[in-house]
Amino acid sequence: MKVPPSEAQEDMYRKEKSSYFDSPALDVSVAFPQATPASVFPPSVSDYYQFDDLLTPEEQAVRIKVRECMEKEVAPIMTKYWEKAEFPFEVVPKLGALRVAGGSIKGYGCPNLSITANAIATAEVARVDASCSTFILVHSSLAMLTIGLCGSEAQKQKYLPSLAELKTVACWALTEPDYGSDASALKTTARKVEGGWILDGQKRWIGNSTFADVLVIFARNLTTNQINGYIVKKDTPGLQATKIENKIGLRIVQNGDIVMKNVFVPDEDRLPGVDSFQDTNKVLAVSRVMVAWQPIGISMGVYDMCHRYLKERKQFGVPLASFQINQQKLVRMLGNVQAMFLVGWRLCKLYESGKMTPGHASMGKSWISLKARETVSLGRELLGGNGILSDFLVAKAFCDLEPIYTYEGTYDINTLVTGREITGIASFKPAASSNRSRL
Repeated sequence: MKVPPSEAQEDMYRKEKSSYFDSPALDVSVAFPQATPASVFPPSVSDYYQFDDLLTPEEQAVRIKVRECMEKEVAPIMTKYWEKAEFPFEVVPKLGALRVAGGSIKGYGCPNLSITANAIATAEVARVDASCSTFILVHSSLAMLTIGLCGSEAQKQKYLPSLAELKTVACWALTEPDYGSDASALKTTARKVEGGWILDGQKRWIGNSTFADVLVIFARNLTTNQINGYIVKKDTPGLQATKIENKIGLRIVQNGDIVMKNVFVPDEDRLPGVDSFQDTNKVLAVSRVMVAWQPIGISMGVYDMCHRYLKERKQFGVPLASFQINQQKLVRMLGNVQAMFLVGWRLCKLYESGKMTPGHASMGKSWISLKARETVSLGRELLGGNGILSDFLVAKAFCDLEPIYTYEGTYDINTLVTGREITGIASFKPAASSNRSRL
């Protein structure tokens, strides 16, 4: 029971406060005029080895188009929404107008981009805001791609056109409270009934789920004991999705807990191309490449921010860029970005030539996210006190990178995928324990 404060206590609180205690915070440009905040996004200066020359004219055009939109439309508002952990629905039509949703899917109103163009778009979105890139990645490279690769012709015709324009939004639900890295053991069930299926179970960490119009759900078929895929529509009876609170990273992304109790899905909305967990790998192979490009984009943005900051901010009468140790850190960051970009680019080319293996994708995602962690940590050091303010991007990027380091396979799990491929030995499960003494 909450006891309301007495009038005497309230009077005491008022007397203890200063007259300006409840005044609004100064605008950061007034409070700290010596450096420009990320709401005015810095120019892109991270392509030191001129990798833009490796891109086709079409891929370069995608990069320019996405960069201009993100810097103009998203950069000025991202800190406000990140702090409130709310989603900026106002930018969805602008993101839809970019025509990058649907990525490499051909037809059905989708852009039919090359994998490289899709990756470049992902990086350019992440450069300005990682949450927006995750929103698009979940919608496009997971949910839409699952329908595109595993859906029936009728399902593609029905769902993909509006999803491609972001007139409707999708989510992709595989992870469960008890099964993250061990996703193939999921226990959400699908029971066959006349005319359809009954889904029961729970999903967790599902991005976009609280407002998605279309939910791609994976469940265990009780008849075959195999994993199947289903398209569930928003507000279906028995379906509930609630926001996960108190995240420190990707705060704009609306991750949710999905609870399904006796949810009916008609036969027409079962994905015919998902007959086992192995069928999800067709989707995850592409999405893991896209996820690898998120840390590349984040690192590009952090480098751009630090480069401008070090030239604007002065101490001891000179710009911070004048100090040797700061230049050394900046060059380390720049070198990381060059290496990360080249690995990401090669990963795209392996995929496009049909040579990419799961081990390639997993090593790319794990190594790139590891180097991005180092890059963003250096950036946080360079910005000093402003390195913990979301206004200057780096602190936000520092936090946003942590969930990316973990999702789509943790760093450790992805290294084990590659390890299995190069040794032929799977090491995911610990050796069976024995009660017998080794003595």
